[in-house]
Amino acid sequence: MSRVGKKPIEIPAGVTVTVDQHNVSVKGPKGELTRSFNPDITISVEENVLTVARPSDAKEHRALHGTTRAVISNMVEGVSKGFEKSLELIGVGYRAQKQGTKLVLNVGYSHPVEIEPEKGLEIEVPSNTKIIVRGTNKERVGALAANIRDVRPPEPYKGKGIRYEGEYVRRKEGKTGK
Repeated sequence: MSRVGKKPIEIPAGVTVTVDQHNVSVKGPKGELTRSFNPDITISVEENVLTVARPSDAKEHRALHGTTRAVISNMVEGVSKGFEKSLELIGVGYRAQKQGTKLVLNVGYSHPVEIEPEKGLEIEVPSNTKIIVRGTNKERVGALAANIRDVRPPEPYKGKGIRYEGEYVRRKEGKTGK
């Protein structure tokens, strides 16, 4: 039995979960998320507890069991608390600023790089070397943070680039002169 899949999901106050066959809709103070799941997996809500069950021990069902439970748990957490990812810019002259809803990055290219967040996501720039991505959908928050990081990933020689807060970049030794 899946350890993750058999754990029940506690639904906090202020969050409503609606299950319509294989479609799950979660509504809370931060917003609303809807997603459809595999029809083989059984999703049921009793009082303030949501449970996920699988029909058999087939490999496909075992794989879907834990994944379905984790995704629904992230939906509940997203509409109640929300998710955020922090990035930091390291390098001389590297800076970020916000123009309207767009994020403008100056990271050593001949031109500034503009990134427009999709609906439901929010970018905050508390200082010119720090970026915070917020939203209710964990998947989309992570994807936007990864797209920002891909503009200038950290390099191993000087450590310059855009990295997640607390990310360790393994440093390499450069060429040695004679």
